[in-house]
Amino acid sequence: MIQNAEDVTAEYAVETLAPSVSFLYNPVVSVAAKTDLGRVRENNEDKFEFYIPSEPAVLATRGMVFLVCDGMGGHAAGQIASELACKTFIDVYLHHPASEPETAMLSAVVAANRFVLDNSRAFPDRKGMGTTLSGLVLLQNRAYTVQLGDSRIYRLRGGEISPLTVDHTWVHEALREGVITAEEAENHPYKHVLTRAVGAEPDVRPEICLIDVQEGDVFLLCSDGLTNHVDDPTLGSVLSSHGLAEAAWTLIGHALQGGGSDNTTVLLVRVDQILDLAAESAV
Repeated sequence: MIQNAEDVTAEYAVETLAPSVSFLYNPVVSVAAKTDLGRVRENNEDKFEFYIPSEPAVLATRGMVFLVCDGMGGHAAGQIASELACKTFIDVYLHHPASEPETAMLSAVVAANRFVLDNSRAFPDRKGMGTTLSGLVLLQNRAYTVQLGDSRIYRLRGGEISPLTVDHTWVHEALREGVITAEEAENHPYKHVLTRAVGAEPDVRPEICLIDVQEGDVFLLCSDGLTNHVDDPTLGSVLSSHGLAEAAWTLIGHALQGGGSDNTTVLLVRVDQILDLAAESAV
């Protein structure tokens, strides 16, 4: 039974991490982030978080975790949902005993979903609260995306920007199925109606995808407060022509100039190097 929403933490036993995994590759990254209230909202329901372990064993088995969540709900409920989802996902993922990282990621999403849903049921003024979740896990020489909702993850490689996630909205699903046209989707009244989110339903179905990583890749995690006002070519142009911190501020500035209709969050991760530890030890 949840007693105090501010004291909620993940209910799981802290067990020994997965069986030993050879630590063969160590990504070296740079990170920058910025979040903004926007011009319309009275509180910020976005949340970003990241965790970069220092222990080689954790880096080998779980890697580095980066998250953006965009909460929804009346009053401060969305803010609580995004906060709760972020910290629960990271705690459960890092401490899960499964040897497969995908299993740990799925369990982390399920735990986050349960806590947000239980919290919304326990407090009447938080009924219906939920949050998107877009996660990036850099694990040795590969990466995973974890997606629920309409926050997004992009990758800049060789000056080209590419989306790595798909929006879980009614409009995007209807567009993919050919029910509506791209022109109809642009200003459709269901444009922001989510079909998947943390805390929306008892059963949760995240999309978890394995992707390749190269030195020089820049990953952008963002809430829809950015993509509502800034198109993909502009995202790519800003990331290609600015350093990380300057790019984060510039992207937020573009969103505000475009109207700032929502909270906006930008989390940038650049892969500066991928150290080949096996090769270094052989020297």
